[in-house]
Amino acid sequence: MSGVVRLFLFQARRDRVALPVWILGITSLSFATSAAVATQFGDEAAQAGILTLAASNPAFLFLRGLPDGTGTGPVVFFQGFAFTAVLAGLMSTFLVVRHTRTDEELGRAELLGAAPLRREAPLTATLLLGAAANLLLAVFVAAAFAAAGLPATGSAVAGAAVGSVGIFFVALAAVAAQILPSGRSADGAAAGLVGAAYLVRGIGDTLGTPAADLLHVTSAWPSLLSPIGWGQRSRPFISPDPSALLVPLAAAAFLAMAAVMIRRRRDVGASLLPQRAGKERAGVGGTSLLGLAWRLQRATLAGWCVGAAALGAVAGALGPAVTETVSGVEALRDLIARLVPGGQAGLIDVFVTALLGMAGVFAAAAGIQAVLRMRAEEAEGRAELLLSVPAARGRWLGSNLVIAALSAAVVSATAGATAAVGLAVSGTSATPVWSLVPAALAHVPAALVFLAAAACAFAAAPRLSIVLAWGALALGIFLGEFGELLGLPAWLQDASPFRHSSAMPVEPFNQSGAVGLVIIAAAGSVLAAYALRRRDLAA
Repeated sequence: MSGVVRLFLFQARRDRVALPVWILGITSLSFATSAAVATQFGDEAAQAGILTLAASNPAFLFLRGLPDGTGTGPVVFFQGFAFTAVLAGLMSTFLVVRHTRTDEELGRAELLGAAPLRREAPLTATLLLGAAANLLLAVFVAAAFAAAGLPATGSAVAGAAVGSVGIFFVALAAVAAQILPSGRSADGAAAGLVGAAYLVRGIGDTLGTPAADLLHVTSAWPSLLSPIGWGQRSRPFISPDPSALLVPLAAAAFLAMAAVMIRRRRDVGASLLPQRAGKERAGVGGTSLLGLAWRLQRATLAGWCVGAAALGAVAGALGPAVTETVSGVEALRDLIARLVPGGQAGLIDVFVTALLGMAGVFAAAAGIQAVLRMRAEEAEGRAELLLSVPAARGRWLGSNLVIAALSAAVVSATAGATAAVGLAVSGTSATPVWSLVPAALAHVPAALVFLAAAACAFAAAPRLSIVLAWGALALGIFLGEFGELLGLPAWLQDASPFRHSSAMPVEPFNQSGAVGLVIIAAAGSVLAAYALRRRDLAA
């Protein structure tokens, strides 16, 4: 046991910067959301207005969660819990994979294995560190809510809900690290599972049943398949029910035991899904930098396309369900007839537009991951071989940027195409379904800005490129989602490229905005190429 404790302390020391940044960032978001809601929706009439609007808009339910009555606490939880839970999940998955599969991939785990320790000791220490980090996060989030003036009991349950979701993903990421052969694949799969939990919760909330007063919505059964859905069921500021959190915690205990059992039975570096041996000779595409970039990225791109297809399928398939839900509540049907042009069909277009906007985030993430592959090549020593030929740096960066841009476009188009097929089958949209692919592609210019920013970060500060690239995307999402709620200045909100994307098919295509984003992305790419030529390789 002393070995596990020492490993725990060693891993905590390695994360002495990353974990405080995650925890303090999520805590600050919780406090800022509470203060903003108290300021902007301080009276019951304003709170009832935002909840009624949410109950009448499936896109709002999908993105934010379940309205659960008036009061500052319920509105804060409704506005921020789902996003906060996703951040807790990402913090947990990255932490676990970094100390398990990535350590094995880079050879550090083999050094630890030479010591008199049980085979599963590093994994056990990582599980304990993940649980401790999320317990600390739960305390900090609860303290943030209480400091903002929310009830102490509700604040404690809300913090526990965030922490329980994080602990669930600690265990789930541990299983993914045993199954998949590389840190890159384990990170992608674990982060994808976090997104899937958000998606399933969103489906359940969208199909939920609004109450007659339109201030409460009861989620449908799909939300029971998501730990985020169980976190919502704790209802911290209306009727606190911590027992709902036992479900994700029990699932986490089961998954953690499964991960430990698998680790006991496999060798260092092995996995349940072994890496496939490559071909003896490269094909035609493998003889160029562009072909190599494509070969390295195609599996990752396929994964992003699967996620985008699932999102588009949800957008198309939920059209009839949204119509049925609206038709079943007379007050909701009358409200939509007054507020939404086109009635129920127009409401479906709003819903699809919101989900295509999420597909734009997927596209940006796919592009960033493609760019950051260069950092892995450099850190692991393979880039030195690639750059041993004359004038290779510019072509190397350009090839990866081309694949990154292609990835963003393909992911967006996939989401638009699957949404078009779903709506064509249901026949519920007021907009021609063929326009959904261009509507999805309208978010690509914003995605290009993020991948150019990732390229600049890699060229100028390679050791910080991963943090800077993903941090820029997180900041862009934050400004787009919460900028208006927090009352941030318009110029600061406009700093997010997503603010300049055209919300088609609800809005017309903003040609000047798209051209401006493309110009910014091109300038960033040129700047990245210049900076890359002027620096040495970094380990």
